[in-house]
Amino acid sequence: MKRPRTRTPNPEPRIPNPESRPSTSSGRPALKLSHVDQSGKVRMVDVGDKAETAREAVAVGRIRVSAAALTEIRAGRVKKGDPLQAARVAGIMAAKRTSDLIPLCHPLVLSHVHVEFTPQKDGYAIEARVRTTGRTGVEMEALTAVSVAALTIYDMLKAIDKEMVISDICLTEKRGGKSGEYRKKQ
Repeated sequence: MKRPRTRTPNPEPRIPNPESRPSTSSGRPALKLSHVDQSGKVRMVDVGDKAETAREAVAVGRIRVSAAALTEIRAGRVKKGDPLQAARVAGIMAAKRTSDLIPLCHPLVLSHVHVEFTPQKDGYAIEARVRTTGRTGVEMEALTAVSVAALTIYDMLKAIDKEMVISDICLTEKRGGKSGEYRKKQ
C-alpha cells in the first residue's frame, strides 16, 4: 500500500523591505514601506499615536462611452435607470466601505463624500471628494469612489456599449495629516 505524499506548506511569502537596501540606483535613500515590517511581512500600520486632524482627498477618473450610449443616457432611455444617479450612490457607498475592499485600509468614519460627473464629448469625467477627521487619510476612499462609480456606469450601459473604457483614475488633491498638502501637477 502506497502512502500518500504529504506536502510541506510553502513558507510564508515575504516582500523585500527596501530598508534592507541602503540606497536606490540613483544614490537616494530607499523609501520605507509602511505596510511591510522588518522581516518583510505585510502588516496594518498602527495609527494609534497619530493626532486626529481634518483630512480631505480628491480623486478623478474618466469613462469613455459610445455616441449611442451617450444618446440613451442624455435622453433618459437607459432601461436599468439613470446610470449617473446609480453611480453617484455606488461611489458614496464604496467610499464608506473601502476598508472592506482594500485589505490594509483602516475603517474610517467619513464626514462627507461627494461624487460628481462632468459630461464630455465622449463620456464623463468623474470626481470624488472625501472628508473626515481622523488619524489617517482618505485618499483610498476617494479613489475607490471614482473607481466604483465608473464601474457602475459600465454595468448599467454594457448592453448598449461593450467597448467603454475606464481610465485616468488618480489622486489630484490631499490635505491634512503629517505629510500636509498635495496637488497633482498638471
